[in-house]
Amino acid sequence: MLLSLIVASLLVMGSPGPSTISVTAVGAAFGLGRSIAYMSGLVAGTIAVLLAVATGVVSVLLALPQLAPVLLAASAAYILYLAFRIATAPPLSKPDGMVAAPSFAGGVLLAVANPKAYVAIAAVFAGSPLGGVPKIAVLGVMIVLIHLVWWLAGAVFSRIFHDPVWSRRVNTAFAAALVATTAYAVM
Repeated sequence: MLLSLIVASLLVMGSPGPSTISVTAVGAAFGLGRSIAYMSGLVAGTIAVLLAVATGVVSVLLALPQLAPVLLAASAAYILYLAFRIATAPPLSKPDGMVAAPSFAGGVLLAVANPKAYVAIAAVFAGSPLGGVPKIAVLGVMIVLIHLVWWLAGAVFSRIFHDPVWSRRVNTAFAAALVATTAYAVM
C-alpha cells in the first residue's frame, strides 16, 4: 500500500505542471538563494491543497457552480502573470536589483491557484486504501521531495541562465510550458 502510494504520487503529482515547472524556472532564473522563499511557498500552498482535498473543502467549493469560474479565472490570471515574470527575468550574469524574485506568498498563491494540484492530489488521495492521517503524512513528504527535486533541477539549468541569449530562450520556453501545462490541466 505504501509503495503504491509513493509511486502514484511520483507519477501523478511529480509530473510536469504549473507548480513543478514554475519552481524549476524560478530556481533557474533567479538562482537557489533568491528562489527558496518561492519554493517554500509552493510547498506550503500545495500542502494546504492536500489538506483541502483530504477534509472535503474542495468538494464543498466546487459544489457552488457560480464560484468555480471565478476561481478558475483568478488562477489563470495569476499563472499568466507568473509566466510573464519568468519570461522577462534577466540573465543571472546581469542581475537586475529592480526585478524581485517571486515571493513566499507568490508560491502559496500559485499552489492554491494550480488546477493540476487539485486533480492530481485528489486522484492519488482517493486511489489509496491507506488511512487518512498516514496518507496525508506520506503525501506531505512527497510534496516536499517533489518540489525539492524540481527546484534543484532549476539549479542545473542555471548555468544556461548566465548567457543572455540562452537565458531568454529558456525563460520563454519555461513560461510557455507553464501556460501549456495549466491549459492542459484545466481541460
